[in-house]
Amino acid sequence: MRVHGEVSDDEAAAAAAAAGEPVPLSPPPAPAGQQRLVVGYALTKKKVKSFLQPKLLALARKKDIHFVSIDETRPLSEQGPFDIILHKLTSKEWEQVLEDYREEHPEVTVLDPPNAIQHLHNRQSMLQEVADLNLSNGYGEVCTPRQLVIMKDPSSIPDAVAKAGLTLPLVAKPLVVDGTSKSHELSLAYVEASLPSLDPPLVLQEFVNHGGILFKVYIVGETIRVVRRFSLPDVNTYDLGNNDGIFRFPRVSCATNNAEDADVDPCIAELPPTPLLEKLGKELRRRLGLRLFNIDMIREHGRKDRYYVIDINYFPGYGKMPGYEHIFTDFLLSLVQSKYKRLLSGS
Repeated sequence: MRVHGEVSDDEAAAAAAAAGEPVPLSPPPAPAGQQRLVVGYALTKKKVKSFLQPKLLALARKKDIHFVSIDETRPLSEQGPFDIILHKLTSKEWEQVLEDYREEHPEVTVLDPPNAIQHLHNRQSMLQEVADLNLSNGYGEVCTPRQLVIMKDPSSIPDAVAKAGLTLPLVAKPLVVDGTSKSHELSLAYVEASLPSLDPPLVLQEFVNHGGILFKVYIVGETIRVVRRFSLPDVNTYDLGNNDGIFRFPRVSCATNNAEDADVDPCIAELPPTPLLEKLGKELRRRLGLRLFNIDMIREHGRKDRYYVIDINYFPGYGKMPGYEHIFTDFLLSLVQSKYKRLLSGS
C-alpha cells in the first residue's frame, strides 16, 4: 500500500528521465531487521525540486527510506505515521501546527524545531550566537563583522552609522530572512551620502576584504562539508573614491558562482582548518538547537587565521553540495538508529 503523498518509483523514474539521468531501479527488499524509515516533508515546490532530486530518491529507496508529502490542508495528526518530519515552511500557522504535533508525538524527530529556527529568521540574533562564542584556538579565530540594525527612518542612517563608529563601505541586508528572494537581496554602500537611499528594516555590516572567495560550510548533523564560492571583490581606495551610490548585487553564494576549480591564489582558496570548523559546527548545533544549516564564512584578506561568519541559513540548498544524497540518507538513518538504541537501553 502506498502512503498518501509518497514519492513512487514511477514518479522517481519520470523525474530521472526528465532530468536526463539514469532511471532508478526498484530497490531490493530491505535486509532482515532493517527498519523502514518514513520521512514526511513539508517544503515549497521550489525546495522539493532542488532537494528531492532523482539521485536522492533512488539512493533512499535502496536504504528503505520513503519520502512522503505532507498535505497542509489536512490535520497533521491524521497523516503518517512518520519517523521524521522534514520541513521548511515559514507561516505562523504551520509553526503552531508543528509545535502542537511535537507535543503529541515526541517519538517523531522534527528537523528542525520551529522555535529554534526562529533565531535564523533575524539577521541580528543570527550572528549573536557566533559573537558570543568568542571562538579562538590554535587553528584560527572566528568573528562576526561589526553591524548595526536600522528599523526605520532612512534619513537617520548616516548619524546612526557615525555614532556606532562603523567604517564604509557597508553591506546592507534585509533584517528578516523569510525564504523569499527579496530577503537575500544585498547592497554595498560606498559613501555616507548614499545611506539614506537604503530601505529599512535592515542590517548594516562592515565590509571585510576577503579575496573575493566565500566558504559555504554545510552542516548535516555532525557532518561538515565545505565548498568555495566567488564573492564580492575586495574594495580599495580607488573604489571608495569613484563610487558614490549603492551597488546592488544578487545572492553571491549561489551555485553558479562555484569557485572549486578556479585558478585562485592558494592562500585565498585554502579551506578553513577542519578542527576549527568542527569546533564551530559543534558549538552552533548546541547553541542554536539545529542540525540542518549552513554557515557563510570568509577569511580576512592578509590574515590567514581570521575568519568571519557573515550569514547562517536553515536547511540550505543541499542539492548543490557534492555527494549530498549519501550524506543525507546516512544522517536520516543515524537518527533512527540512535532513537532505537535509546529505547533498548531504557534511557
